[in-house]
Amino acid sequence: MKDEGVIVDCGRCALRGISCPDCVITVLVDRPRPVEWDETELDALAALAEAGLVPKLRFAPAAASRDRAA
Repeated sequence: MKDEGVIVDCGRCALRGISCPDCVITVLVDRPRPVEWDETELDALAALAEAGLVPKLRFAPAAASRDRAA
């Protein structure tokens, strides 16, 4: 089974500027840049967020948002 991952690119996020202060990227990355996380890393981030140690990942790909609206 292939791990599903995500490339978080703040420049392509539909929530850029709106949810940045509440996004884990602002905690883990000193300067917004594309970051690739695999399924295991995403699960770890979700566990940390659920425990209240970091904010949730708020990334919403802008292209996917446009596709859903069509």
